[in-house]
Amino acid sequence: MAATTKSIVDVEYLKQIEGARKDLLDLLQKNKKFSPIVLRLAFHEAGTYDAKTKTGGPNGSIRNELNNPANNGIKVGVDFCEQVKGKHPKVTYADFYQLAGVIAVEVTGGPKIPFFPGRPDAPSQQDSGALPNPNGDAKHLRDIFYRMGLNDRDIVALSGSHTLGRANQDRSGFDGPFTEDPFKFDNSYFVNLRKSDTPGLVKFPTDKVLVEDPAFSRYVQLYAKDEKTFFAHYAESHKKMSELGFRPPSPVVKA
Repeated sequence: MAATTKSIVDVEYLKQIEGARKDLLDLLQKNKKFSPIVLRLAFHEAGTYDAKTKTGGPNGSIRNELNNPANNGIKVGVDFCEQVKGKHPKVTYADFYQLAGVIAVEVTGGPKIPFFPGRPDAPSQQDSGALPNPNGDAKHLRDIFYRMGLNDRDIVALSGSHTLGRANQDRSGFDGPFTEDPFKFDNSYFVNLRKSDTPGLVKFPTDKVLVEDPAFSRYVQLYAKDEKTFFAHYAESHKKMSELGFRPPSPVVKA
């Protein structure tokens, strides 16, 4: 998604963004069990970005890509969000899904992530950028995230989103939560990574490699010991991910 050349953000747009923010906050506070899938929706929407070709990314097209096997289960998040989206028709899906993602983190106890509107929706064609495979190794993770323009710290920090939710057999081939409280955003994911496998809790190969790879592991150790630093780094990386291929126009508003 190339940066927009003409801002879609005006007074009315900002008003609808603020309304969407309040409605999403209310809906997710009452239905926290949907926060993990809403966060996954935001990740998968942004994760197709290719920094070289400047294609894919947070452009609203994921709702047309639900047949992609990597997006199994995402329709639940799309349908959940539509309860609010219909009330704010001027807001692009590109903005809406990223706004929903930052609020999903917030309502579950995670850091507040700055949100700046103005992402245009792309045409209905599918994005082709690959998403991480849970069975991948360190090279696979770097291939995927480096393609987006992200770095090793971003990879580890964003992996910390697994503090929310659970793996599902029909989506990843694994079944079970990643942490003991799958609806609380904290640093327990990293604490668990440093331990031996715990009955009932899931670790993807892409989770385990974060401990095995020396460059990744130093961040795992840091975040396991220091939740405040994890939150700060996570907020930076999440914002970066949510703005791949997008340059916020003026005026802007924080959510």
